[in-house]
Amino acid sequence: RMDGRRAHIAIVGWACTTLCFISYTAAFSHGASLSACTDMMPRHLRAQLHSPSNNYVTVHTNMSFYFPGDKVPVTVRSTRDFMGFLLQARKVSNDEITGTFIFIPPGSKLLTCFEDGDSVTHSDKSLKRNLSFVWKAPDQPIGDIKFFISVVQSYFVYWTKIESAIVAQRGQN
Repeated sequence: RMDGRRAHIAIVGWACTTLCFISYTAAFSHGASLSACTDMMPRHLRAQLHSPSNNYVTVHTNMSFYFPGDKVPVTVRSTRDFMGFLLQARKVSNDEITGTFIFIPPGSKLLTCFEDGDSVTHSDKSLKRNLSFVWKAPDQPIGDIKFFISVVQSYFVYWTKIESAIVAQRGQN
């Protein structure tokens, strides 16, 4: 009985290793994987982290404050082409991912890290520069937020967690 269980575990382990490796190498072209949700790190091979002080990608919104339930436009601008990205809004208080994206540009797709549509990633390898999104704040108060983007310029060069200015919550706390 034990031998059967061991064999089953070995097969499952092998399948997972194989599938994980396939998704590891193929994931890049179709967007960030769920394993990137928390730390926003790309999971492809031989990537090299560049210093956070990159000067060519910015993420910002034209709103310095918002009310619960508001729709907030978010713009990502880059002076160089990039292929991949992962974009999220996070609470300043505890770094939790929050809200949902209700408008995303072509070449991108919604990702469910914790709740439907709380993150956006690329859906293809097309070269990108300027992207526009609309994020919807939760109806219940969550406090101040910031937008974060990780950008993959090529298979080997990426930046993680480039951040926007704080967008302060107005209304009841």
